[in-house]
Amino acid sequence: MLRTVNRLVVGLVGLILVVVGGSVLAVGLGAPPPSWWIYDGRHDVLLSRADRYRWRDEGWWWPVVIAVLAVCVLLALWWLVAQLRRHRLSEVLVDTGDGEGALLRGRALEGVLVSEAESLDGVERAGAVLTGRRSTPRVRAGLVLQPHAEPGAALQQFSEEALGHARDSAGLAALPAEVRLRAVKHRAERVS
Repeated sequence: MLRTVNRLVVGLVGLILVVVGGSVLAVGLGAPPPSWWIYDGRHDVLLSRADRYRWRDEGWWWPVVIAVLAVCVLLALWWLVAQLRRHRLSEVLVDTGDGEGALLRGRALEGVLVSEAESLDGVERAGAVLTGRRSTPRVRAGLVLQPHAEPGAALQQFSEEALGHARDSAGLAALPAEVRLRAVKHRAERVS
Protein backbone atom coordinates (compact mmCIF):
# COMPACT_ATOMS: atom_id res chain seq x y z
CA MET A 1 0.00 0.00 0.00
CA LEU A 2 2.76 2.43 1.00
CA ARG A 3 4.71 1.59 -2.15
CA THR A 4 1.68 2.38 -4.31
CA VAL A 5 1.09 5.71 -2.57
CA ASN A 6 4.78 6.54 -2.92
CA ARG A 7 4.71 5.87 -6.66
CA LEU A 8 1.49 7.84 -7.12
CA VAL A 9 2.98 10.85 -5.34
CA VAL A 10 6.18 10.59 -7.38
CA GLY A 11 4.13 10.35 -10.58
CA LEU A 12 2.00 13.36 -9.62
CA VAL A 13 5.05 15.48 -8.74
CA GLY A 14 6.68 14.42 -12.01
CA LEU A 15 3.58 15.34 -14.00
CA ILE A 16 3.42 18.78 -12.36
CA LEU A 17 7.12 19.36 -13.08
CA VAL A 18 6.70 18.29 -16.72
CA VAL A 19 3.70 20.62 -17.19
CA VAL A 20 5.47 23.59 -15.60
CA GLY A 21 8.76 22.87 -17.39
CA GLY A 22 6.99 22.36 -20.71
CA SER A 23 5.12 25.63 -20.35
CA VAL A 24 8.38 27.45 -19.52
CA LEU A 25 9.94 25.95 -22.63
CA ALA A 26 6.93 26.79 -24.79
CA VAL A 27 6.80 30.41 -23.60
CA GLY A 28 10.56 30.70 -24.06
CA LEU A 29 10.24 29.49 -27.66
CA GLY A 30 7.58 32.11 -28.42
CA ALA A 31 4.22 30.49 -27.64
CA PRO A 32 1.65 32.79 -26.01
CA PRO A 33 1.73 32.36 -22.21
CA PRO A 34 -1.23 30.57 -20.63
CA SER A 35 -3.70 32.53 -18.50
CA TRP A 36 -2.26 31.14 -15.26
CA TRP A 37 1.33 32.04 -16.19
CA ILE A 38 3.05 34.29 -13.64
CA TYR A 39 5.10 36.23 -16.20
CA ASP A 40 3.98 38.51 -18.99
CA GLY A 41 5.71 37.04 -21.99
CA ARG A 42 8.72 35.62 -23.70
CA HIS A 43 11.19 38.27 -22.60
CA ASP A 44 10.15 38.31 -18.95
CA VAL A 45 12.74 36.72 -16.64
CA LEU A 46 12.68 34.69 -13.47
CA LEU A 47 15.37 36.84 -11.81
CA SER A 48 15.54 40.50 -12.68
CA ARG A 49 18.83 42.27 -13.38
CA ALA A 50 18.81 43.82 -9.89
CA ASP A 51 18.29 40.40 -8.31
CA ARG A 52 21.11 38.87 -10.33
CA TYR A 53 23.57 41.71 -9.65
CA ARG A 54 22.75 41.77 -5.96
CA TRP A 55 25.24 38.95 -5.31
CA ARG A 56 27.59 39.84 -8.18
CA ASP A 57 30.48 40.86 -5.94
CA GLU A 58 30.28 37.60 -4.03
CA GLY A 59 32.37 35.10 -5.97
CA TRP A 60 30.93 32.12 -4.13
CA TRP A 61 27.24 32.78 -4.87
CA TRP A 62 26.69 31.39 -8.39
CA PRO A 63 28.95 28.32 -8.01
CA VAL A 64 27.06 27.45 -4.80
CA VAL A 65 23.68 27.92 -6.50
CA ILE A 66 24.71 25.74 -9.44
CA ALA A 67 26.20 23.07 -7.15
CA VAL A 68 23.07 22.92 -4.99
CA LEU A 69 20.83 22.63 -8.03
CA ALA A 70 23.07 19.92 -9.50
CA VAL A 71 22.95 17.95 -6.24
CA CYS A 72 19.15 18.31 -6.15
CA VAL A 73 18.88 16.99 -9.71
CA LEU A 74 21.18 14.05 -8.95
CA LEU A 75 19.23 13.18 -5.79
CA ALA A 76 15.94 13.38 -7.67
CA LEU A 77 17.28 11.06 -10.40
CA TRP A 78 18.61 8.63 -7.78
CA TRP A 79 15.22 8.62 -6.05
CA LEU A 80 13.43 8.02 -9.35
CA VAL A 81 15.69 5.08 -10.19
CA ALA A 82 15.15 3.69 -6.67
CA GLN A 83 11.37 3.92 -7.18
CA LEU A 84 11.48 2.09 -10.49
CA ARG A 85 13.95 -0.57 -9.38
CA ARG A 86 12.59 -4.09 -9.11
CA HIS A 87 12.76 -5.43 -5.59
CA ARG A 88 11.66 -8.91 -6.53
CA LEU A 89 13.93 -11.49 -8.09
CA SER A 90 12.43 -12.62 -11.40
CA GLU A 91 14.56 -15.72 -11.92
CA VAL A 92 17.01 -18.00 -10.12
CA LEU A 93 20.02 -19.58 -11.81
CA VAL A 94 20.03 -23.34 -11.23
CA ASP A 95 23.32 -25.19 -11.71
CA THR A 96 22.57 -28.22 -13.90
CA GLY A 97 26.14 -29.52 -13.88
CA ASP A 98 26.68 -29.16 -17.62
CA GLY A 99 28.13 -25.65 -17.38
CA GLU A 100 25.05 -24.05 -18.93
CA GLY A 101 22.62 -23.78 -16.05
CA ALA A 102 18.88 -23.33 -16.16
CA LEU A 103 16.62 -20.49 -15.13
CA LEU A 104 13.87 -21.02 -12.60
CA ARG A 105 11.13 -18.43 -12.40
CA GLY A 106 11.25 -16.58 -9.09
CA ARG A 107 7.45 -16.52 -8.74
CA ALA A 108 7.35 -20.30 -9.12
CA LEU A 109 9.84 -20.80 -6.30
CA GLU A 110 7.96 -18.27 -4.15
CA GLY A 111 4.70 -20.12 -4.81
CA VAL A 112 6.22 -23.44 -3.78
CA LEU A 113 7.66 -21.89 -0.62
CA VAL A 114 4.28 -20.38 0.28
CA SER A 115 2.28 -23.54 -0.38
CA GLU A 116 4.71 -25.71 1.58
CA ALA A 117 4.82 -23.22 4.45
CA GLU A 118 1.02 -23.08 4.63
CA SER A 119 0.88 -26.86 4.86
CA LEU A 120 3.03 -26.83 8.02
CA ASP A 121 1.36 -27.42 11.37
CA GLY A 122 0.44 -24.15 13.06
CA VAL A 123 0.81 -21.87 10.03
CA GLU A 124 -2.37 -20.07 9.00
CA ARG A 125 -1.00 -18.02 6.08
CA ALA A 126 2.40 -17.44 4.53
CA GLY A 127 4.08 -15.11 2.07
CA ALA A 128 7.51 -15.17 0.45
CA VAL A 129 9.54 -12.84 -1.77
CA LEU A 130 12.86 -13.64 -3.42
CA THR A 131 15.46 -10.86 -3.41
CA GLY A 132 19.17 -10.66 -4.10
CA ARG A 133 20.98 -11.89 -7.19
CA ARG A 134 19.88 -14.75 -9.37
CA SER A 135 22.93 -16.83 -8.40
CA THR A 136 22.62 -16.02 -4.68
CA PRO A 137 18.94 -15.46 -3.87
CA ARG A 138 17.59 -14.50 -0.47
CA VAL A 139 14.10 -15.08 0.93
CA ARG A 140 11.93 -12.65 2.87
CA ALA A 141 9.07 -14.64 4.34
CA GLY A 142 6.17 -13.86 6.60
CA LEU A 143 4.30 -16.49 8.57
CA VAL A 144 0.97 -15.90 10.29
CA LEU A 145 0.72 -18.47 13.08
CA GLN A 146 -2.42 -20.07 14.44
CA PRO A 147 -3.25 -19.47 18.13
CA HIS A 148 -1.97 -22.88 19.26
CA ALA A 149 1.33 -22.75 17.31
CA GLU A 150 4.71 -22.49 18.97
CA PRO A 151 6.86 -19.90 17.16
CA GLY A 152 10.14 -21.76 17.65
CA ALA A 153 8.79 -25.04 16.32
CA ALA A 154 7.08 -23.35 13.37
CA LEU A 155 10.27 -21.49 12.47
CA GLN A 156 12.36 -24.65 12.71
CA GLN A 157 9.89 -26.58 10.54
CA PHE A 158 9.86 -23.80 7.95
CA SER A 159 13.68 -23.66 7.92
CA GLU A 160 14.16 -27.41 7.64
CA GLU A 161 11.30 -28.35 5.36
CA ALA A 162 10.19 -25.48 3.13
CA LEU A 163 13.53 -23.67 2.86
CA GLY A 164 15.48 -26.92 2.77
CA HIS A 165 13.41 -28.32 -0.09
CA ALA A 166 13.63 -25.04 -2.02
CA ARG A 167 17.41 -24.87 -1.52
CA ASP A 168 17.92 -28.50 -2.57
CA SER A 169 15.60 -28.36 -5.58
CA ALA A 170 17.26 -25.19 -6.91
CA GLY A 171 20.73 -26.64 -6.30
CA LEU A 172 21.80 -23.74 -4.11
CA ALA A 173 24.58 -23.99 -1.56
CA ALA A 174 22.69 -21.66 0.78
CA LEU A 175 19.33 -19.92 0.85
CA PRO A 176 19.42 -17.24 3.56
CA ALA A 177 16.04 -16.13 4.83
CA GLU A 178 14.50 -13.40 6.93
CA VAL A 179 11.31 -14.72 8.48
CA ARG A 180 8.76 -12.56 10.27
CA LEU A 181 6.29 -14.28 12.54
CA ARG A 182 2.88 -12.94 13.52
CA ALA A 183 0.02 -14.51 15.39
CA VAL A 184 -3.42 -14.61 13.84
CA LYS A 185 -5.92 -12.39 15.64
CA HIS A 186 -8.45 -14.36 17.62
CA ARG A 187 -10.91 -13.85 20.41
CA ALA A 188 -10.03 -14.79 23.93
CA GLU A 189 -11.23 -18.22 24.95
CA ARG A 190 -13.92 -18.35 27.55
CA VAL A 191 -13.24 -20.29 30.70
CA SER A 192 -16.25 -21.86 32.34
